[in-house]
Amino acid sequence: MSISPLIIVLLALCAAGYWFGSKKALAINTNRTSRVFSSRPHQYGMYVVAWGAVPSVVLLVLWFVLSITPVGASATFTELVERILFPVVILLAAVGGVFFSFKKIDADLRVRKTLEGVVYGVLILASTLSIFTTIGIVFSLLFETLQFFEKVPLSEFFLGLEWSPQTALRADQVGSSGAFGAIPLFAGTMLITLIAMIVAVPLGLMSAIYMTEYASSRFRATVKPILEILAGIPTVVYGFFAALTVGVFFRDVGTSLGLSVVSESALAAGVVMGMMIIPFISSLSDDIIMAVPQSLRDGSYGLGATRSETVVKVIIPAALPGIVGAILLAVSRAIGETMIVVMAAGFAANLTANPLEAVTTVTVQIVGLLVGDQEFDSAKTLAAFALALVLFAITLVLNVIALVVVRKYREKYD
Repeated sequence: MSISPLIIVLLALCAAGYWFGSKKALAINTNRTSRVFSSRPHQYGMYVVAWGAVPSVVLLVLWFVLSITPVGASATFTELVERILFPVVILLAAVGGVFFSFKKIDADLRVRKTLEGVVYGVLILASTLSIFTTIGIVFSLLFETLQFFEKVPLSEFFLGLEWSPQTALRADQVGSSGAFGAIPLFAGTMLITLIAMIVAVPLGLMSAIYMTEYASSRFRATVKPILEILAGIPTVVYGFFAALTVGVFFRDVGTSLGLSVVSESALAAGVVMGMMIIPFISSLSDDIIMAVPQSLRDGSYGLGATRSETVVKVIIPAALPGIVGAILLAVSRAIGETMIVVMAAGFAANLTANPLEAVTTVTVQIVGLLVGDQEFDSAKTLAAFALALVLFAITLVLNVIALVVVRKYREKYD
């Protein structure tokens, strides 16, 4: 038996258990004389669901672990266990749990503590899975990165000024030995991120201030969802816009001014990336500014301050830790963006601070290194993992700084 029909049967069984458990509790509650139920009828239904679902989920996880663990048994025995034994045991456990929990329902049964325990366990399990997923990602990058640094010196990777990862695949092949200096990649990433932040931070922050302090509630209810639509546009659409419109526009303007501007430039990619991040900063800053207590505004107005003076001297300082955290999270978002840079800035690993020239970023090179048929023991392919690990470390540091800033300077209001 495959897992999909089994899960459908389990869901149907739990739904039936919820229905009949709730109905039984409601019927007992309606016919009671002096005893009072300690829980609501739907909580008894959830109690039945918990007894039907929890053992089944535990057995499903055990089934999955055993199916991917080599035990040395014969194929016939393994197929017998996976196709018959485990599905039957899981169904029996679910039916037994639903049946016995349904039979236990009466006025003396206390189910609220049981349900709270189940919810607590599910939350702990979800948190643990998230942590172990992160640890797994780090270790998967770390092992490959160590292999990379066995082939390429640390000094070349972190201090080298030339990035050309093409290596000879055969011993008799005439080709380059590869250059793995990552500084041009990180410089291009920082340049495009800086341009994006120059565009996104003022516009996003001023949009949030206007929406919270100046706009009417009707205008805010209409315009804010429209602004947030920008956040839902796929990045490939932004990439098209950058490559076909913004890049060409900057090139034509530069030509008319006598400047040499290439179509795929850091400026075009950074400006469009900034447009993409505007709703990110605007939405977070909006929520943070709205959280500033109204009493602070009223006190400022009571002292004779104007609205703009209140914003500058009261609202912004009070919301500053959250705004800084939002900006740092936006920086992390910009550093990890790939599609816009691929389409608007290209693959050229130039070490330059001129925004009118083509540059590339770390994420773009990671994509380029892993596209197509690759040998996973070559320095070229392993370089992608080294770049990813460094990028992971940079974004982690930025997130930690954001958390520290928010916690250290956070104002607590009643």
